[in-house]
Amino acid sequence: MARESKLCSTGVDQSRPSVSFEFFPPKTPEMEQTLWGTVCGLAPLDPAFVSVTYGAGGTTRERTHETVSRIIREAGLTAAAHLTCVDASRGEIEDIARDYWDVGVRHIVALRGDPPEGQGGYMPHPDGYAYAADLVEGLRAVAPFELSVAAYPETHPEALSADFDIDNLKRKVDAGATRAITQFFFCNDTFLRFRDRIAAAGVSIPLVPGIMPVGNFKSMRRFAAKCGASVPDDMSMAYEGLDDDPAGRAEVGARLASKQCLDLRARGVNDFHFYTLNRAELTRRVCANLGVLDHNVEGMSR
Repeated sequence: MARESKLCSTGVDQSRPSVSFEFFPPKTPEMEQTLWGTVCGLAPLDPAFVSVTYGAGGTTRERTHETVSRIIREAGLTAAAHLTCVDASRGEIEDIARDYWDVGVRHIVALRGDPPEGQGGYMPHPDGYAYAADLVEGLRAVAPFELSVAAYPETHPEALSADFDIDNLKRKVDAGATRAITQFFFCNDTFLRFRDRIAAAGVSIPLVPGIMPVGNFKSMRRFAAKCGASVPDDMSMAYEGLDDDPAGRAEVGARLASKQCLDLRARGVNDFHFYTLNRAELTRRVCANLGVLDHNVEGMSR
């Protein structure tokens, strides 16, 4: 696919929100086709970057690399690769980082990572980077990557306290992180209070809210329970009776995510990172309502 988004961006209002999108690497040819349709559907929105996740324990290492490489090569988008500390030595991680640099990756999302299924709690590799701050420092020595890290408005589930979690974010910043992307959340006041707290702690890098437009409420709720994201009662009520109505769920998901983003925009937020789940339509609708359009998507339904 040609890099249409850059060609179509001439004349776009520079005050418009900046958006980025997260994908996960496909497991099957059918999932790859779906993902590529999503990439092509979202590329005209001219994202600042797109990122590709890395499975627990590095289980998608090769597929992540292939997906990132294809996005750069065929879509012409700025692609960021997720990279974790789990189940790899420092030398292996540094080799992976150099391979990414060689194929044109200039942005890495550096994470501690989740342990492989069945392992239980997180255990650092004996010869690896123990935590995300260590990984950031190591990557900074490999090449001048742009380095994004994770942040948790509602506190990481394994953190000893909210203050400990903020101190950990500050360690990542001190190690060289250039952007923090948050876990998804549904209460904007929670995000804004967190933004104020990290600023008071001396964290000055951009804090980008992670937005999850929800089409499958039951699936999202299970995931939210694992990562410590609270689900407001009024959100639960909005999806009541829609278990067998995917179109109705999509309508609610687009409406709620649009309302969330527009409120954040009104309160001074200009950057948004969307967890797409490899589907384009909900994210496109929310972006349309935010005013993120070009001539390829102006006719899209809101």
